Amino acid sequence: MTRRTPGESTAARATATLDRDKLFAARLQAVRARPYLATALFALHVVESRQVPTMAVDRYWRCYVSPGFVDRMPVEELAGVWVHEVSHLLRDHHGRGDRVARQRGLTGPGERLRINIAADCEINDDVFGDGLARPEGAVDPQSLGLPEGELMEDYLRQFRLGTHLERAAWLDCGSGADGLERPWDLGPDGAHGLSEQEQDAVRFRVAQGITGRPGDAPRGWRRWAEEAFHTPQPWRELLGAAVRSAATGPGAGEDHTYGRPSRRSAAVPGAVLPSLRRRPPRVSVIIDTSGSVSDAELGSALLEVSAISRSVGGRRDLVTVVPCDAAARIAHPLCRAEGIPLIGGGGTDLRTGFAAALGARPRPDVVVVLTDGQTPWPERRPPCRTVVGVFSRGHRPRTWDEDDPDYVPDAPPDWARVVDIG
Repeated sequence: MTRRTPGESTAARATATLDRDKLFAARLQAVRARPYLATALFALHVVESRQVPTMAVDRYWRCYVSPGFVDRMPVEELAGVWVHEVSHLLRDHHGRGDRVARQRGLTGPGERLRINIAADCEINDDVFGDGLARPEGAVDPQSLGLPEGELMEDYLRQFRLGTHLERAAWLDCGSGADGLERPWDLGPDGAHGLSEQEQDAVRFRVAQGITGRPGDAPRGWRRWAEEAFHTPQPWRELLGAAVRSAATGPGAGEDHTYGRPSRRSAAVPGAVLPSLRRRPPRVSVIIDTSGSVSDAELGSALLEVSAISRSVGGRRDLVTVVPCDAAARIAHPLCRAEGIPLIGGGGTDLRTGFAAALGARPRPDVVVVLTDGQTPWPERRPPCRTVVGVFSRGHRPRTWDEDDPDYVPDAPPDWARVVDIG
């Protein structure tokens, strides 16, 4: 993360012993400065290494530390290095570095160094200050003449290696920052590495700490925490666009009112004609709660309810939810998506859900159906726009009907806009 002092001798580095008291004192200072990162900071396993120029991490949450680097760094700056290195792992820079390298054909150590620098720019624009000293040689967007608040992938498009980055030649945060394995890495079979499930658990706990203390974390960390809980997916954008398109289509959310007389009234003396006004559209969400829908898919459905509420301007009073298996339940007004009782578990017949949604007063302008597709559909097109979100099962075997293994359900009808939910 910072470059090695040019005058430091190889012999001095070879004979130095890691001062763990100083290193761990710096970690405690980092925890005091960034308490929401405590779980991640204590999850790192320290490995003493004389091959590492400074401090570096691998994708298994090991932190390789140079004894000489610890000796010459003040505790205040070491605390900042702790936060910097663990930030690479929390933000999955190794995985993202691998993906962007494949997508853009970035090969060789020079391009991986560029990925490392871009990842540092993503982190360092808001990591220091408020109790964390800035280490010497730390690279940030301002030092490269780049805008703040962007992601590693964005920064990669905006700079190339050159003489202005000579001072970053020793920059090396390890494979945890760019995905390229280093000679000192212990690898997947080495001791004290975290499994993918353990890594996800650490990220989840950190995200909980950030969202549970609103206002304490910088904007970049708040954005990361939101994405850690609800990873953006293309299908979510498609579903939101489909709902917005249906809600703004001709006839949706339109009504007549005498509060503003029509301008055509002047052509009919003695008569007052109503004008056509635009009102926020009403949306009814039918959620398939049959036994073939998993708990994870039901949880995803509740996330979509929140997204649908945002797509119509955040008006929760305009969104109702109808849980349905073989029989439809009552239409629940949306207060909080987490509070909707998803009762069911039997067979599936979403025709009853359509009947309950369309029978509500006032009638919805848009009906959204979230289902696995194992249902019969209404024979006639509903008198409003319809969007169907179908849970994707990937390559998992489907059990269409426990009583009839040869049964294959009908595809959603042509009059519905269909979005595949990942």
